[in-house]
Amino acid sequence: MTIASTPPRRKRLQEASLSEAPMMLLRSLRGFSNSRSLVWLACVPLALFGLGVFNLAAHAAELPELTPAFLANNMFLLICAALVIFMNAGFAMVEAGMCRQKNAVNILAKNLIVFALAVTAYWFIGYKIMYNASWVIPGWFKFGGLFFDPTVTPEMVTDGKLVPSVDFLFQAAFAGTAATIVSGLVAERIKFGEFVIFSLVLVGVLYPISGSWQWNVGEGWLNKMGFIDFAGSTVVHSFGAWAGLIGAMLLGPRIGKFVGGKPQAIPGHNLAIATLGCLILWLGWYGFNPGSWLSMAPEVPYIAVTTTLGAAGGGIAATLVSQFTGGKPDLTMTINGVLAGLVGVTAGCDGFSMPAAWVVGFIAGVIVVFSVAFIDGLKIDDPVGAFSVHGTCGIWATLAVGLFNTDKGLLTGHGFSQLGVQIVGVVAFAVFAIVSSWIVWSVIGALFGGIRVTEQEEIEGLDIGEHGMEAYPDFAATAK
Repeated sequence: MTIASTPPRRKRLQEASLSEAPMMLLRSLRGFSNSRSLVWLACVPLALFGLGVFNLAAHAAELPELTPAFLANNMFLLICAALVIFMNAGFAMVEAGMCRQKNAVNILAKNLIVFALAVTAYWFIGYKIMYNASWVIPGWFKFGGLFFDPTVTPEMVTDGKLVPSVDFLFQAAFAGTAATIVSGLVAERIKFGEFVIFSLVLVGVLYPISGSWQWNVGEGWLNKMGFIDFAGSTVVHSFGAWAGLIGAMLLGPRIGKFVGGKPQAIPGHNLAIATLGCLILWLGWYGFNPGSWLSMAPEVPYIAVTTTLGAAGGGIAATLVSQFTGGKPDLTMTINGVLAGLVGVTAGCDGFSMPAAWVVGFIAGVIVVFSVAFIDGLKIDDPVGAFSVHGTCGIWATLAVGLFNTDKGLLTGHGFSQLGVQIVGVVAFAVFAIVSSWIVWSVIGALFGGIRVTEQEEIEGLDIGEHGMEAYPDFAATAK
């Protein structure tokens, strides 16, 4: 009798060593079961590497030797851009933590997609409008094509200038911040699609138009007037806050926010996440403010310190005020106080003395607490206090330059002139943001049957109504 030999048992993936596992995994995929396929697969990274080296060599041949200043400045701004982009995580966590569990997915989705949209819209047209296009109305409005030219010239290398790509990335991160601020003001009741459309228009057209007034150096009308907004307390923060405020007013308050004309507290579901988000934003601000110097210079560490002092002053002040007004320190006010202090020093962090930076942040922390109550008194529902942090304190920050700037401030002995210019800039940005945002929100609402979800969707939660999923499916919520 012939006994058939038993074929050897094939080793399973779980039993494989670390060196054997990758090959076994590839062989398990259709088309990669023979050695020829694996050889061709191995050629892919080799070919890509060769192509990359060829392109690098081709470009290197056209440019002079890279100077230390060129490398330092571009690497510095690339790191700062990454820090500002990381702020999106902070915004998402603060907003989600301060809102209800049933809307967490919606809030996270908005904050994630808004940056993808911002980069796309700003790359497609926004950056060109803000910096590289021709003036249609000199000093006020630019246009002249799409995209931007990423070419690196020998002069950029020789003079240690920024390459267009890294400058775009840094500016796109700022543009995304303006749109993210809107998200907090319209949270828990806006349609996802309509928010997406508004964000595209805001970042692609509205923000670049007003931004060019100040940050197109030597050409924008506010810049020529001498308006100072170093890192964007008005250009970015107030502008986004005004746009969001108009959306919040058109949407109306959340169900249950005002009962008998009196505001009712709607607690957030996870203050641990909100606190972590605050700390992430604080960290990201070291890209936002020091990066706005646009080069690795001796001024950068000083700006980082004034930024830190402003945040510290704001957090202390808001905690103290909430203690005095409410009887106990309010964590949500401490969070907003830190953020208010950061916004408060953003406009003038390069020109404040260190004591002035702390005082400006401290005053911002006081203002934000009373601003939250004031906005509630107007029966405007701002779920996370976004307007008070970015709008009210953005205005204060811009005016504080006219008071505390070392070389031009009223309180440092230089008269009212700069304060007057700062007031003009604050009013100009507010008027443009209010009018343009009202038009865009209204058009979107007219085209799509309103911008607010139905009452049933709001009660059930936007996670289910807008996304068909829950943030915490394994936990039964006793109260949503």
